[in-house]
Amino acid sequence: MKKLIFLFLITLSCSTSNNKNEGHANHAISDKNQNSLSPHTVAMAMIGGAHIHIDYSSPSVRNRIIFGGLLAYDEIWQSGAHNSTWIETDYDLLVNGNELKKGKYGFFTIPSRGDWTVIFNKNWEQHGKDEYDQNDDVFRFKVKPIILNDIVESLKYDVDEIDENNGLISLSWEKSKITIPFEIKR
Repeated sequence: MKKLIFLFLITLSCSTSNNKNEGHANHAISDKNQNSLSPHTVAMAMIGGAHIHIDYSSPSVRNRIIFGGLLAYDEIWQSGAHNSTWIETDYDLLVNGNELKKGKYGFFTIPSRGDWTVIFNKNWEQHGKDEYDQNDDVFRFKVKPIILNDIVESLKYDVDEIDENNGLISLSWEKSKITIPFEIKR
C-alpha cells in the first residue's frame, strides 16, 4: 500500500507542479522489496513541460547470457519481464522522424547481433509478447546498440533531458544499451 501511495504522489507531483521542470529530474522507482525476480519499476521525467513515463518489470542477469541466450536474436521482446513495457507521454513527440501522439504505447524491441528494431505499438496493455500484433505498430525503426564495458545487472530505463525541447530514452541491460532521442512537438 505504501508503494502505491508513493507512486501516486510522485506521479501527481510531476503532473501538477507550477514550474514543470523544477525538481523533476529523472525519477526511477522500483519495488525491490517485492518477492519477484523481476520487480515492477518506473522511470519518468519532465522535459520541456512534457511528462514521459515508462512502466516495466526489471529482470536481472543472474549469471545468464541474455541477448542471444535467454532472449533469442531477431525475435520480438516486450523489453522487460511479465507484462509488456509501456511508455506514456502527455505531449506529442517526434521520435526518429515519426510523430508519436500523446498517449500510452506498448514498447517492444527486436534485439539483433547488428541493429535493433524499436517498436511503438497501440496495444500497451498486454501480457509479454503473447498478444503482440504487428498490425498494431504505430511505427518501428532501427537503432545501433552500444556495447558496454560493464554488466548492467538489472534492466534499466532512463529518461533524460538534453534541453528544453529534447530528451533521450535509454534501455540498458547486460552489456547492451540503446538510446532513443526524441523532440517535444509544440
